[in-house]
Amino acid sequence: MSKRVVIAEDEAIIRLDLREMLEEEGYTVVGEAGRGDEAVELVRQLNPDLCIFDIKMPGLDGLSAARAVCSERNAAVIILTAFSQRNLIEQARDAGVLSYLVKPFQRAELVSAIEVALGRFDEMVMLEETVKELEGQLESRKMVDRAKGKLMDQYQMSENDAFVFVQKRAMNDRSTMLVVAQNILDGSLVPEA
Repeated sequence: MSKRVVIAEDEAIIRLDLREMLEEEGYTVVGEAGRGDEAVELVRQLNPDLCIFDIKMPGLDGLSAARAVCSERNAAVIILTAFSQRNLIEQARDAGVLSYLVKPFQRAELVSAIEVALGRFDEMVMLEETVKELEGQLESRKMVDRAKGKLMDQYQMSENDAFVFVQKRAMNDRSTMLVVAQNILDGSLVPEA
């Protein structure tokens, strides 16, 4: 399945050339804009895999548009511009841009920049999902520990017996240990005497 791209470039002829080049390389251009603010809205509406932004655009410059898209983790972002000043490159990096390509460029450079940016973006998304999953596991573990503490304090269970109680109850109720722990903590579940 070809990757979906939004292009934001204020010069229509460059936008047309870029679109043609991308389509010849197998990418699908799903949206084009000549203004940065329009580009951000297109990205929100169309959910592309990649955005290619020029830096200098009316409405919202490419760096601000990139910052908005990157902060929402909507798509990988490449800056494609005639400006190569170091401060702009650093601003792009700080905004979350995954590649920076200076005009004029060769087709192979563009494809390389795109593929690297897409790969890095996929890695970032997977890492964020892993972090969320681990945070959820940690929160669940903390809740189970608090429930074990309550069982130990109020019902004089050993730590192991409290854990086994939570675990068995979760299996019997076809629930999770987190739900059982929450029920213990809110008092809706108490061990039988």
